[in-house]
Amino acid sequence: MRGNVWIIRGLLILPQLAALIIVVIIGQTKPQDNLDVTSMPAIPNNITSPIIPPQKITNTIPNNQINKVEFVASYQPKYEVSRAHPNNYGQRYSQDVNGRPVNNQPIIVIHETVNSATSAINNFQTPHTNENAQVSYHTLIKLDGTVIYIVPREFRAFGAGNSVFRGENGIETVKTHLQFPPSVNNFAYHVAFETPPDGRNNSKSHSGYTQVQYNSLAWLIAQSSVSEARITTHKAVDRSGKRIDPRNFDFRNFLIVLRSYRR
Repeated sequence: MRGNVWIIRGLLILPQLAALIIVVIIGQTKPQDNLDVTSMPAIPNNITSPIIPPQKITNTIPNNQINKVEFVASYQPKYEVSRAHPNNYGQRYSQDVNGRPVNNQPIIVIHETVNSATSAINNFQTPHTNENAQVSYHTLIKLDGTVIYIVPREFRAFGAGNSVFRGENGIETVKTHLQFPPSVNNFAYHVAFETPPDGRNNSKSHSGYTQVQYNSLAWLIAQSSVSEARITTHKAVDRSGKRIDPRNFDFRNFLIVLRSYRR
């Protein structure tokens, strides 16, 4: 008889436990609504087909033209859309895994592919069941300056695991997965340069990026309101000590072009 009482009590408790678990899960996966994604670069709303007809763009721009307003006003990169597979990106969360609210302002993290743009896109479009293999950027800039949109800005690209941003607000990072270290992904916009052929290896440097890549990166970021202080690199945010990209990145060159766009 006593055994039957405990069975009945157990049956009464089970629905309450199930409800509690549902509440916890919903709380942990609530999409973030306090991150101002409108301050991040957006996919142009005039895209009507997956690939925009290419525009004529020269591979090099004379240095003496970089600061000219007329050049900046006329430059427009060609662009494409190659969406990543849905399991290679996720929602931005309004709470961390412990239920604490997060309200970080956006940052932009600059990477490089370390292989060809085609190889990177193929990887992003492959459905990876292993969570350790899931990866993506929001955008990628090819050697010819083409901007490839991969993950919409309102979603969380998997660009920098085990990472932290150090800025005027101190250390910023958000843990969104119980089994993985905290990262900047929840408030980051990830953009990568295609690596030149001589850098598709583990060497610490290569010949560098094309001027049109810098021009396109500046054009892209100029569409946002993210401040220069919150533009960083994969190497700078990485906590593993293994990431060194973007190698040979010329921040001075980039900032000169960016400031020309933001006049």
